[in-house]
Amino acid sequence: MPRETTDKIIRSSGNVFADMGLPDAAELDTKARLGAAIHLIVERKHLTQADVATALGINQPKVSALLHYKLEGFSVERLMHFLVALGQDVEIVVKAKPRSRSARIAVKAA
Repeated sequence: MPRETTDKIIRSSGNVFADMGLPDAAELDTKARLGAAIHLIVERKHLTQADVATALGINQPKVSALLHYKLEGFSVERLMHFLVALGQDVEIVVKAKPRSRSARIAVKAA
């Protein structure tokens, strides 16, 4: 006999932090995306935490925190500088938003 469910599916806004009602959701989402880009680069280049620490000018415990997405100690600006230190271009594009949605901050890793 099939069980009835009362669970509702709610479409995401694209920012899980906003969906959870967290303050500073745009900043948290931006940090998470920048952190994910850093993590991907470290994996692609097969870098050790010691290699990353040297490249970024931080100690190994901070690298560990960074690679485990413990980003509260890192600003968006600092994460962008880390990407540059890892040989990446960081491009910020400012443009008018469509009328169909509210303004947002978006990070896309290429």
